[in-house]
Amino acid sequence: MKLVVQIPAFNEEKNISRVIKEIPKKIDGIDKIEILVIDDGSSDNTSLEAKKAGAHYVVRNKENIGLAQTFQRGINKSLSLGAGIIVNTDADFQYNQNEISKLIQPIIQGKADIVSGNRQVETLSHMVSSKKYGNIIGSKVVELSAGYKIADASSGFRAYSRDAALRLFVISKHTYTHETLIQAKRKNLKVVEVPVEFRKREQSNSKLISSVGSHIKKSMSTIMRSTLMYNSMKTLGYLGVLMMALGAIPMIRWAWLTYIEHSAGNHIQSLLLGLLLIMLGFLTVMLGFISDLIATNRRHLEEILYRIRRAELKISENGK
Repeated sequence: MKLVVQIPAFNEEKNISRVIKEIPKKIDGIDKIEILVIDDGSSDNTSLEAKKAGAHYVVRNKENIGLAQTFQRGINKSLSLGAGIIVNTDADFQYNQNEISKLIQPIIQGKADIVSGNRQVETLSHMVSSKKYGNIIGSKVVELSAGYKIADASSGFRAYSRDAALRLFVISKHTYTHETLIQAKRKNLKVVEVPVEFRKREQSNSKLISSVGSHIKKSMSTIMRSTLMYNSMKTLGYLGVLMMALGAIPMIRWAWLTYIEHSAGNHIQSLLLGLLLIMLGFLTVMLGFISDLIATNRRHLEEILYRIRRAELKISENGK
């Protein structure tokens, strides 16, 4: 079985060689290990340093397209290289690459489709509080959306089986970490976590999180979009029913004051507020039905795309 370790990188000339050199040369259960670096339009010598350090393949984006799409490009390239397992790691030397063997074991043993490294964020003294609590809250939101327990939803140190990689289609331009976890549940992929080391950043600042506020905003947008794409009926249905229930309260108040107590005044405000909330709730539920039909069509299209990708890769491998 071939393992491809893919490293999305952007302006990491100071760290990329250390990451590559730390990747194990041999792992039990793996026949061949190859290293793929995807340079997201760096303005420094990231690509050159990667080649010097021994990367087997270096793919360079003509311009900066963002982590999520760089990750997806890496997945596509890794699959074309015949990867049986794909490990994604960061280029900033915060993950210990010697733990790759631990990361892929559940896949080798057939116990998981995706294995995510749990950084145990709550114990990290070197992570600033804003990022720490942002990660914890983000993980809880993803857990609620995905429908299964996940301790560290933002970890970029992950292993994917070939079948899991074929089934994932990242749409976000910011980060893939949350979207892929939500997709995994909808596609019946087994996700497990293993504890991993997470070092203090030494030689550069985060390329993804220039502003914690901006990162939270973009991440929440990704989570909401993914949730609506794969679970629209439940999400919008609950919201619509809640709005109608809230609308019933002022309607009941209006009816009680008007017909039971015969109170002075027409209390038209309660009537209008109740009608407005009930109408908005009804429209939200209808939107949920329409979104669910679109989501069903999307699932069919993704299944077709999965089969096409699998067939194309099989033809390509047979032709080699």
